[in-house]
Amino acid sequence: MDVFFAVLFFAFSSTITLGPNNIMIMSSGVNYGIKASLPHLLGICLGFPTMVLLVGIGFGVVFQQYPWLHWIIKILGVCYLIWLAWRIASSTPGTIDAIKRPPLTFWQAALFQWINGKAWVMASGAIAAFTSLAGSFYFDVVQITAAFLLMSFPCVGTWLVFGALLRPLLAKPLPQRIFNISMGLLLIASVVPVIYEMWPWH
Repeated sequence: MDVFFAVLFFAFSSTITLGPNNIMIMSSGVNYGIKASLPHLLGICLGFPTMVLLVGIGFGVVFQQYPWLHWIIKILGVCYLIWLAWRIASSTPGTIDAIKRPPLTFWQAALFQWINGKAWVMASGAIAAFTSLAGSFYFDVVQITAAFLLMSFPCVGTWLVFGALLRPLLAKPLPQRIFNISMGLLLIASVVPVIYEMWPWH
């Protein structure tokens, strides 16, 4: 259980901080409200721990043997995040309740974890830091997964609730447009470190 309690602090600090998932769920809270955003929330909170578990039991080895596959996933992730940033920033101003675009579904949010650069850093970092080949490696992986599962709901949920609380302040077209553009720019900013890491001449 020592691993579990140690990784709880890591899971909290890495999950509560600003990143693509939290930017997107806050935007969803603003634009669609809590009820309509619940599938998106569940997709993040169940999809990321599943990713941690799979990375821990073998996907990391696959990407070590085939680094080009990981590179392709990163490129797809960057492209998808840029598209999401445009989708958020270009949301048509108007009454929030009249927004036509649907929020992300459970499966869209869950699959997004696999192309989310921050998710990869969190998953691989946790597996590397909190497992030991000398001990019970797979039991450690299960404990890490459980810690992220426990932390995901309150941490990501906080951003969703925060977004929903902003709805009354952003009910008019201009504040809503400013918010959506700001969130789109923040999402682009979250991609910059990934692009820098991939750039061959840095």
